[in-house]
Amino acid sequence: MTWQHDTMMNPPIEDLLERADSKFRLVTLGSKRARQINSYFGQLGDTSGQLVPPQVASVARKPLSIAFEEIAADRIEAIDIDPEVQAAEAQAAADAAAAAEAGE
Repeated sequence: MTWQHDTMMNPPIEDLLERADSKFRLVTLGSKRARQINSYFGQLGDTSGQLVPPQVASVARKPLSIAFEEIAADRIEAIDIDPEVQAAEAQAAADAAAAAEAGE
């Protein structure tokens, strides 16, 4: 679905906020997806194909605009991560880095 760009913000911020529980989550989700889209366009010449292409047909050229259009079209949604699991993963990464440093 393509958006007709007639205002400063398309899709409108009100539509985007209906799909996220806070402005912070909307900005975080949009920026993370924009980085993925930017990386996808950067790797187009490669054959790795590890990144997901844009999920909407867009006239926008900017990754953040495409990401917001994906959010407005319900193609992208945030998932909650259990804080305990996140802390355990961070501790495991820190332990691995310390072990690698000690082994040098």
